[in-house]
Amino acid sequence: MFLAIGLLVVFGMVFGGFALAGGHFDVLIKAAPMEFMMIGGSAMGALIISQDLPTLKALGPGFGKAAGGSKWNKKDYSDLLSLLFQLTKLMKTKGVVALEPHIEKPDESPIFQKYPRITKDHFATDFICDTLRMMTMNLDDAHQVEDAMENQLEKHHHEALKPAGAMQNMADGLPALGIVAAVLGIVKTMGAINEPPEVLGLMIGKALVGTFLGVFLAYGIVGPIAARMQSAIDEEGQFYKIIKDVLVAHLHGNAAQISVEIGRGQVPSSLQPTFAQLEEAINEATAA
Repeated sequence: MFLAIGLLVVFGMVFGGFALAGGHFDVLIKAAPMEFMMIGGSAMGALIISQDLPTLKALGPGFGKAAGGSKWNKKDYSDLLSLLFQLTKLMKTKGVVALEPHIEKPDESPIFQKYPRITKDHFATDFICDTLRMMTMNLDDAHQVEDAMENQLEKHHHEALKPAGAMQNMADGLPALGIVAAVLGIVKTMGAINEPPEVLGLMIGKALVGTFLGVFLAYGIVGPIAARMQSAIDEEGQFYKIIKDVLVAHLHGNAAQISVEIGRGQVPSSLQPTFAQLEEAINEATAA
């Protein structure tokens, strides 16, 4: 919603101001299709040249993140902490033998199946299960586990940010491509130097539309979308960091309630459940 509102404000202020200043849209309308073909087409071509296939495929979901924001909401954070509480509590009270069926086949685990949105996220599920599996294999050095988890998070976050980086690279190149289109327009104008001033003025105006479109697309549309995409991915990355914080706290010998409380403290403020809300969610989950 905010993406659509922002785009309406950008277009309204730029073209509304142009109209109020006495600008005529006929030059823009006549020049825009060809200029957009040169600028937008070359930008897309450069994007294809510079990126690999997985990154290009991820651009679609990336636009979805830019429009809708992070996929995790307040209930998801509460569910994650409840899930981690049950797993760490089970491991501490009944041992690794009781835990193994849940982490080996999470799709059949009655604990995981309470939280389908988390289970649907393959990275979150694998991240939890793989880390707990390391613990069941007697890797109980908290610092080693923390380093391994941090490396996994960095790798995942780096890969998730590639679409946003690709969009930002496109935004960085658009002003220069606008200049290229403008120069070609000037070249065309110089080929008609014998025409009367009113014709030359129109041709120069059309050429300058290229510069305008390049800068406008870069700083008014593509750049902000890339920034919003990165922000949404960063927000989602915090969800996975909480998994690390809780499991490392568990390895340090804390009770399950303390471990999830440490994780709760890392939840973004706008999405953070209160202590009472989390306790209620945990009680409901364990009772079920």
